[in-house]
Amino acid sequence: MEPTDSAARLARVPANCKRIHLMGIGGTAMAALAGMLKERGFAVSGSDNELYEPTASLLRRLNIDARRGFAPANLQPPPDLVVVGNVITRNNPEAAALLQSAVPYVSMPEALWHFFLRARCPLMVCGTHGKTTSTSLMAQVLVAAGRDPGVLIGGMSLNLGANYYLGAGRYFVIEGDEYDTAFFDKGPKFLHYRPQGAVLTSLEFDHADIYRDLAHVKSAFEAMVVRQDKTAVLAVCADYPAALEVAAKSPARRIDYGVRAGQFQPADVRADSAGTHFSVRRGDRIVARDLMVPLWGAMNVANALGVYVLLREFGLADAEIAHGLASFKGVARRQELVGEADGVTVIDDFAHHPTAIAVTLAALADRYPGRRILAAFEPRSNTSRRNVFQSDFARAFDRAARVYLAPVYFKENDPIAPAERLATDVLAREIAGRGPAAMACSSNEELLHALCVDAKAGDVVAVMSNGPFDNLKLRLLEALRRR
Repeated sequence: MEPTDSAARLARVPANCKRIHLMGIGGTAMAALAGMLKERGFAVSGSDNELYEPTASLLRRLNIDARRGFAPANLQPPPDLVVVGNVITRNNPEAAALLQSAVPYVSMPEALWHFFLRARCPLMVCGTHGKTTSTSLMAQVLVAAGRDPGVLIGGMSLNLGANYYLGAGRYFVIEGDEYDTAFFDKGPKFLHYRPQGAVLTSLEFDHADIYRDLAHVKSAFEAMVVRQDKTAVLAVCADYPAALEVAAKSPARRIDYGVRAGQFQPADVRADSAGTHFSVRRGDRIVARDLMVPLWGAMNVANALGVYVLLREFGLADAEIAHGLASFKGVARRQELVGEADGVTVIDDFAHHPTAIAVTLAALADRYPGRRILAAFEPRSNTSRRNVFQSDFARAFDRAARVYLAPVYFKENDPIAPAERLATDVLAREIAGRGPAAMACSSNEELLHALCVDAKAGDVVAVMSNGPFDNLKLRLLEALRRR
């Protein structure tokens, strides 16, 4: 990404802008941006191929004109500005018409900066894992402390009941995404946010559809940290060597933390039915005592610790942070309790990377000690559908008693050659060789049936996918109630 290109696009945004059209409005962040713009008083319209829940309900509630399908007619009469989502390709008929018109356009991150971030103090969370939970935690701490922050999260905060909040305070908390920005800007989204404070939660290889390897991923994060001002603060998780290597290139003031390493580490960690209790140790000294977060697992302790480390640098007292952490209600689809039927507990989780799966299952073991965990996994993300993590996935399920692998999800816009596709039959054998029983299912229907047969009272079923997974979580509950 050339900064001058972005500056030129932003310079074309009309000073008296009144009507804004969003191409790709069905995306999580795009729908949130639509809501924010609507609440700011703009007339907002949008277009997309499909609108899924909860986005469809959000747009209806906001009375936003969201049109199904892309067409040049969606740009008539011409809006004052178009925001182009990163799902839009250059040969999209609506995008082609836009490029032939005189209507100014920007990317979603550019619109966020122009309309919402530039007058605030952006606090950003980025990294391969834990972004959404950490961003939601940070938002809740600031809200509970009366700071009235702006917020944009990649998932549904159960405290806010939404994934965005305008706020009127100094801070704007935002989840920093390393995915590409738009067809005219292939740099990562987080390059546009210019955070005064940032948390780098983790750094591993992911997004195999746009990044070649870990070095390529690191280059994206390096491009972000080198742009930080020397007055900014960067809190980095020392549990990830690649994150430390990237952070070393930032001119910002750096603080490191972690479960296994770092200046700040958790101490006296204890889990119970309410959540995880811990203190914070800096070197040989305890600097904060009796923190509690209603979450489980080492990753979530690290998430809470990263929030603590950054917000104390921005003037929040330990008591304010402790109160905010304890009042956290969670995030939709992050170890979310869906329900219980016939003695079986069903959990919905977004995990799709081997590390995320492993820490999720470990967290469930902490949350439900002594109970058998059944893991249903759909390889749906652009990385998990490929065989780049074939051996890593085998190790990810060690904490499960039984594993059910769905077929690799097919995407028409991203077909994968058989030789490059995750081999679920091979993976099932590799998982079984490590201990858990495992089966590669030929369909989601077969998977649902197998779960219904195998699940017993007292079991915990973890449904893991970064997509809707054929609504397996609710269908499973209904089937369990009927059996």
